[in-house]
Amino acid sequence: DRLDEAAASSALFSVNAPGLFAFRTQDHGPKQAGAPLRPWAEAELAKAGVSLDGGAIRLVTFPRHLFYKFAPLSLWYGYGPDGDLRGIIYEVNNTFGESHSYVAAVKAGRNRHSAPKSFHVSPFFDVTGTYRFTLRSPEDKLGVVVESLKDGNCLHMANITARKRPATRANLLKLAVTNPLSTLGVTVGIHWQALKIWLRGAGYRSKPNPPETTSTIALPLQIRNAGKRRDAA
Repeated sequence: DRLDEAAASSALFSVNAPGLFAFRTQDHGPKQAGAPLRPWAEAELAKAGVSLDGGAIRLVTFPRHLFYKFAPLSLWYGYGPDGDLRGIIYEVNNTFGESHSYVAAVKAGRNRHSAPKSFHVSPFFDVTGTYRFTLRSPEDKLGVVVESLKDGNCLHMANITARKRPATRANLLKLAVTNPLSTLGVTVGIHWQALKIWLRGAGYRSKPNPPETTSTIALPLQIRNAGKRRDAA
């Protein structure tokens, strides 16, 4: 909703143009050059019964850095006109250039959702079982846990935490200096974890065709202790 404001915030950050850090609309949502993002997000949220009534949509993702872009998980937060958090889109991307969204209605505070796994992410895990998402209202600190479950056991867990910082020139320069390969590092980290899993004897699965639908509805769960965890990254 505030892309123009973001583009004007710093000469080091651009929208749909080259830059040290850049946001391109074609990297997200419908993945089409020139396609508006808000109608796509509203349509996805509506599948979970969520109506924003004109409220804000905020996207948390990795920008392009030195022209490279990969975000394994992008989070779309949908708000009502009074600022209450109403819905979430977990946009999952794999290293094959494909994406799938898990969509859920949410409420203020901590939320947990479950959805059948319907999208290929790793060659070492079948497209079976369920995902369990644990989400905290973002405010100043982001907290998301994604668990891959099968037969009651957690096979893999990803924990994402971050703190909000203004996109000032000083902060962007600091990020570029202290973490010069931020988005590329995500891809390298994913392949490093895959190598460790393979060295432990995991079998390789060929990539199946992508699902016919672009999204899956995630249903709410009660907050309780997580199941047994076998692998974490």
